[in-house]
Amino acid sequence: MKPFAYVRPERTEEAIERFAAQPGARFLAGGTNLVDLMKLGVAGPPLLIDINGLPLDAVEETATGGLHVGATARNSDVAAHPLVRARYPVLSQALLAGASPQLRNAATTGGNLLQRTRCPYFQDASKPCNKRAPGSGCPAREGVHRDLAVLGHSAHCVATHPSDMAVALAALDAEVRLRGPAGERTVPAAEFHRLPGDRPDRDTVVEDGELITGVTLPAPPAGARSAYRKARDRASYAFALASVAAVLTVEHGRIGHAALAFGGLAHKPWRARAAEEVLRGAPATAETYRRAADAELAAAEPLRDNGFKVPLARNLAVSVLHDLASRTDAA
Repeated sequence: MKPFAYVRPERTEEAIERFAAQPGARFLAGGTNLVDLMKLGVAGPPLLIDINGLPLDAVEETATGGLHVGATARNSDVAAHPLVRARYPVLSQALLAGASPQLRNAATTGGNLLQRTRCPYFQDASKPCNKRAPGSGCPAREGVHRDLAVLGHSAHCVATHPSDMAVALAALDAEVRLRGPAGERTVPAAEFHRLPGDRPDRDTVVEDGELITGVTLPAPPAGARSAYRKARDRASYAFALASVAAVLTVEHGRIGHAALAFGGLAHKPWRARAAEEVLRGAPATAETYRRAADAELAAAEPLRDNGFKVPLARNLAVSVLHDLASRTDAA
């Protein structure tokens, strides 16, 4: 048992001040990932700052027709919210595809974004891992990597980000709101997580002492349909081998707005910009969807045991786009 201190501030400013005063402190919300990492010996913060008492759990419509989701809003509440289900079904579907009902009742929006990889070498404190102990190596490259990255990995790390929700947020052009010692700022959800490069220990662009206060979703494009689809080893409570979040509009047989993101393939939710370029203005046909997926996945660099992820992701993308286009053009 490693001892740690615990505080429960009542104001956001107090939480940030407490963090600044204690190097290595961590914010605690649902604890569904952080507490597990503490039990495994992967994380050992000297201070936990419980933010559940802060007024950050609201889900509210914005003046521009979008939606603001507070950092401590529970995943189950967000998935079931009438405005989320009506305007952003891709987000509701992604949340319901993650974890179990019990975990979704505890897990929060901010915590979901900050959850860490499930790479077995990262979670085993007896093994080397550049993400956990920089400079120690990445045994996953030659070891167990079936579930790991095929896009954007480096010689230092091949881990994947496990979030379903974050993939949907990337496709929705959401923004993550942060508050810290230097004030407030927003970061596009698609740029919130980092590729590993030579610093795989840094998962996100969050600066030391910054607290996620919420996520803002823009109003959906007129006539848009959206969906999330996930392939995994079992029907529930499993992380994605590959997943796709898509937002699409089609009019008179041609694609207008197109936003696509992959999960389970990289160190971060992978916004498929190359695929989107192929889709926009093109005929809504199976051939277009295949060309778009191939344009994005041409950059894949699978390892020894995970090459199956490339055709899996391709087929998922084609299937989701076909279903959305069929529903959008018929509406």
